[in-house]
Amino acid sequence: MGKILFISNIAERVGAFSIASIAAAKKSGMEYYYAANWEAATKEQIREDEEKFGISLIHIDLDRSPYSPKNITAYKQLVEFIKKENIDYIHCNTPVGGLLGRLAGKKCKVKKVIYQAHGFHFYKGAPLKNWLIYYPIEKLLAHYTDALITINKEDYERAQGFRLRNNGKVYYVPGVGIDLSQYELPENTREIKRNELGLKNSDVALISAGELNANKNNKVIIEALGNLQDRNVHYFLCGVGPCEEELKELAKSKGISEQVHFLGYRTDIKELFRAADVFVMPSYREGLSRSIMEAMASGLPCVVSKIRGNVDLVEEGKGGYLCDLYDIHSFEISIENCLHDSAEAKHMGAYNKSKIIQYSSGVVEEKLKDIYLEIFK
Repeated sequence: MGKILFISNIAERVGAFSIASIAAAKKSGMEYYYAANWEAATKEQIREDEEKFGISLIHIDLDRSPYSPKNITAYKQLVEFIKKENIDYIHCNTPVGGLLGRLAGKKCKVKKVIYQAHGFHFYKGAPLKNWLIYYPIEKLLAHYTDALITINKEDYERAQGFRLRNNGKVYYVPGVGIDLSQYELPENTREIKRNELGLKNSDVALISAGELNANKNNKVIIEALGNLQDRNVHYFLCGVGPCEEELKELAKSKGISEQVHFLGYRTDIKELFRAADVFVMPSYREGLSRSIMEAMASGLPCVVSKIRGNVDLVEEGKGGYLCDLYDIHSFEISIENCLHDSAEAKHMGAYNKSKIIQYSSGVVEEKLKDIYLEIFK
């Protein structure tokens, strides 16, 4: 059916970000190329993934910052590769990958170009500068886009106002797909992992996962935990980032250092989620949070900020609680509700485990396949 070039950003291994696309392309009979900055990957890792998925991995010197001069080189590399391999279709992702992919597609007169937005930088509540900079750029690039895929309902509605090339369509796909089979863990996983974490039967574990940066807003949970004054409640943060020391100081000032645990970068997130009781995430901005989806697949109730993407996943009172970004008391009350009504919390976790099926890899693969067959005919 032709050759498709999938463009992302910085990558080390082929992972969840592209697996659904690969599967959809294979089902559609396409030859698949995956372009990204593979500097962090070893030659052996690249060879293994190429053989495992039956694809070709292409290195480009792309940088996450849209202002980096490296992206000029990356653009030239993309143009050269597209011309050399006679690429028929492009499926580009991320702000920089989406920019370079669409410009290169226009330059090389590629037949069809898809852009998948994983969360527009202009959103309800976004800073004015985001609207002034990113919104007009996206409206312009829409003219070089044959299909626009969004992964949350707010972006889908907003994208309806864009004019795409040749009357192209806007599609909604529920994320990049989550492999639910990976969350089928042995029954004793919870007990083993809680023992590793030093938790007693009477202890309750809150957990979050992601880079410790300002956007994740973890300080709200520490503030709420300090207000609760319940020594049996522990908060585990999985990840590293620039805010770690600030968060440690905050926990110390609240007198709860022994209840706040910084676990660093982890490769056992699924097991840690199984050991936890409540997932918390008070982020300022998300597209469609994979961490929330993983928590749902693990059967956890979720206490999260009421923002774009989160409201698609978590249903108030059914799968957890949606809290105002700046309302520490709201998070405090919601966490307390989960702690004091364990039966209801378990019911919420079971509801989430059922709902997350809508976001599974199989569902996303089929939706992408249908889009590919429609757009690339």
